[in-house]
Amino acid sequence: MTGPTDSDKKLFRDAVRGTRRIKDRKVQHSRTRPKPVARFARADAINVLADSLDPDCMAEVAADDGIQFRRNGVRDKTFRQLKRGQLRIQDEIDLHGMTSDKAYDSLKDFIGSSRAKGCRCVRVIHGKGHRSGHRGPVLKRQVAVWLRRFDDVLACCPARPMDGGDGAAVVLLRKA
Repeated sequence: MTGPTDSDKKLFRDAVRGTRRIKDRKVQHSRTRPKPVARFARADAINVLADSLDPDCMAEVAADDGIQFRRNGVRDKTFRQLKRGQLRIQDEIDLHGMTSDKAYDSLKDFIGSSRAKGCRCVRVIHGKGHRSGHRGPVLKRQVAVWLRRFDDVLACCPARPMDGGDGAAVVLLRKA
């Protein structure tokens, strides 16, 4: 087969009239965009690190003390049911990756709204603290402190292994 005829060339020129030649294809392919990076990931990591170095947030709860407590007046049977997972969890909140300020505000709002909805048993997921470094689980300890301070919280204990284990707490709330 021979090359294109003059009439073929004229047809082609007429078809591509008004278009322009693409420069170098290799240059265009090298201009791919970098993978997107979360804008606030570094700032959030810095805030979490600052929280983990704050000694005040750990003062009230020792590492081995954990999240388990109950107020006077909570019956043994009710507390046993809470620890065994025999009370139905009616609501939950996940605090993973939050700074302590944001986690505190979220937890406070959650406890208030859950109680207003008539919930008696809720789960607070705080995480196990695997990324907290040598200081151990920051949010876990803070949640233990905060739950003790809230008047609406009657009792609290770690969740069963299938419900989050040491990374979550089951909370008994005061009746609305």
